[in-house]
Amino acid sequence: MPLKKSKEEWKALLPAERYSILFQEATERAGSSPLNQEKREGTFICAACFLPLFESRTKYESGTGWPSFYQPIEGRLGTKTDYKLIWPRTEYHCIRCGGHQGHVFEDGPQPTGLRYCNNGLALLFVPKGEALPDLRE
Repeated sequence: MPLKKSKEEWKALLPAERYSILFQEATERAGSSPLNQEKREGTFICAACFLPLFESRTKYESGTGWPSFYQPIEGRLGTKTDYKLIWPRTEYHCIRCGGHQGHVFEDGPQPTGLRYCNNGLALLFVPKGEALPDLRE
């Protein structure tokens, strides 16, 4: 299932701002994503490889300025420890392409108590009733 593409291949496929977040682990400015206001039913997919990552029912308003979810679709995310700030954080990424999505924190709502704080540019939204795109090869 892992998708193997070079950074050069991803750079050619993605707009610069999406590439920067997904494959250079940048962070978009808080409050800048239109996905913060997305309230429709549907699925949030990886903007690089199109793997479904979150269902809209798990999205909530965290007040942080980034799209936030309390639970991913099972088996769709990998994690690693990020030491870019003084304290360690848990970074998560798409399990298929390795694209950086955001960080997970233990201050979310029940039932999980987790907050998956996602970069909006790392995601695409597919409304319920529309076909999910084929996974990128």
